[in-house]
Amino acid sequence: MSTPKIFESEYRCCLIVWENQPLKSNELAELCKERLGWARTTTYTVLKRLSDRGVLKNEKTIVTALISKEQAQIAEMDEMIEKKFEGSLPAFMAAFVNGRKLNTSEAEELKALIDNAKE
Repeated sequence: MSTPKIFESEYRCCLIVWENQPLKSNELAELCKERLGWARTTTYTVLKRLSDRGVLKNEKTIVTALISKEQAQIAEMDEMIEKKFEGSLPAFMAAFVNGRKLNTSEAEELKALIDNAKE
């Protein structure tokens, strides 16, 4: 099953849910008002959309996430790599490190991640 698309404003709402779940929908509306400047109706509209797409669950006014922050991030990165780098992870990595200076620790961490990902 693929991870549903989460648009930027929806993602900001999801960040609040991931940080505070489980929470009541009225608490989510209050947090979205404080942090995002949203009206209560905007929060409920976004919550409905995300619930319809299987990102969040709003059951008996208790809101929880159906996908993790990590799943959402991976799906977004996969989409970007596919669109911008024609699906090439090496092309993405080359663009990512181009012009950046990595310290030894960062370079070793990236190398370890690549080594662990090998088949």
